[in-house]
Amino acid sequence: MLTVMLALGAGFGAGGLPTAAEAEMRVPTSAAEISLGFVPLVKQAAPAVVNIYARRVVEVRQSPFGGDPFFQNMFRDFGETRPRVQNSLGSGVILSPDGIVVSNYHVVGMSTDIRVQLKDRREYAARVLLADQESDLAILQLEGASDMPHLGLRDSDTVEVGELVLAIGNPFGVGQTVTSGIVSGLARSGTATGNARGYFLQTDAPINPGNSGGALIDVSGALIGVNTSILTRSGGSNGIGFAIPSALVRQFVAQARAGNTAFERPWAGMAGQPVDADLAGGLQLDRPGGIVISDLHPQSPFAAIGFQPGDVILEVGGQPVNTPAEMVFRMSVAGIGTTVAVTALKDGRLDTAPVSLIAAPETPARDRLTTGDGSAVPGLVLSNINPAVIGQFGLPLNLGRVVVEDPGPVGARLGLRPGDVLLSIDGTAVETSGEARGALRQARRRVTLEIQRGTQRLVSRFRL
Repeated sequence: MLTVMLALGAGFGAGGLPTAAEAEMRVPTSAAEISLGFVPLVKQAAPAVVNIYARRVVEVRQSPFGGDPFFQNMFRDFGETRPRVQNSLGSGVILSPDGIVVSNYHVVGMSTDIRVQLKDRREYAARVLLADQESDLAILQLEGASDMPHLGLRDSDTVEVGELVLAIGNPFGVGQTVTSGIVSGLARSGTATGNARGYFLQTDAPINPGNSGGALIDVSGALIGVNTSILTRSGGSNGIGFAIPSALVRQFVAQARAGNTAFERPWAGMAGQPVDADLAGGLQLDRPGGIVISDLHPQSPFAAIGFQPGDVILEVGGQPVNTPAEMVFRMSVAGIGTTVAVTALKDGRLDTAPVSLIAAPETPARDRLTTGDGSAVPGLVLSNINPAVIGQFGLPLNLGRVVVEDPGPVGARLGLRPGDVLLSIDGTAVETSGEARGALRQARRRVTLEIQRGTQRLVSRFRL
């Protein structure tokens, strides 16, 4: 059997990334090299992979209507609450001597007590610096840690299909284990299970329960991804594993060190869809690929430089994008405040233009208001819709002016939900949160609310 190995012990280039020369692989030239296998690599990398034990206390309401599709929302505040401890087990990777650790959100998110155990059995308390459910990533800080073993980050854009990789983690709580495989796919999006949505490296290295948050390393010992999930029909490890690329991990670490507690993504202000074979024919493309813009917000940075619905975005930052998730990934890796080159097909010709990446604007002001006791729906929290609100609730780009941020107890019993767009009250359109609050205060006897929820337009009628 032919084994391909990297000469171990090489250093890293500038910025902690291996240079092309350092990453060059060669065939073992002696029986001693073949017999070693992955032993030197595991000895080098394993001390930086940790076991994570997390727990949180949640209040669970014991309601006789729990699980009932009709009464559970109507009586959601009915019954006593009891505390219950939820435990989770997973893995993490130390990325710096001062104890910065990356793991999955589904391992440590919302936890109140986190313990981290190193391979040498040392234990540290940890706190979450930054966590993001959508990316399924979390950055931790080990308390009182110094001179920690750690892994360097390799640029995941240099990873190629066929590279040998190792997955290191703590599956099933049995202790640290190592599995091997190859990178079997790049730019996978929309295929992982769990909370994560986005762009993944695909591997056939087994990723079992408890491996989540563990390291996916190359044959130089550099981190190329954080293991997050496995797609399997049987429920076992014989499936396709997915890892979050190190390029995104690097941006998470940078934002955590800058003091962010929530991950900030650049705002595109657009809606689009992948170009399939049918669309490619209509757009006169020789093959499917890219994202066709279907809608643009007036404040979008893409609209600011002349992009229009119907244009096809092909590359962001010199990298091809074929799904909205890939585009969000490329923008997130670049980060807010940077400028990226975007290549698009416009009116049958290729055009490349610089796009300034910005955070979702808070204009117009939210003007968050809460309805009072004299209102038809007291305790209702309303806000004006702006790009930041659109991003927060996943709203359509150009729909309505007022959103329900919190329905309150009365609104919840009427069926309102956070993110509902309030279109009209008693047949009169509402343009601002102030108008909506005033209309609810003046409502008499019968009240009609027209709301938009996702793609559904609903009407709620009730009597005071």
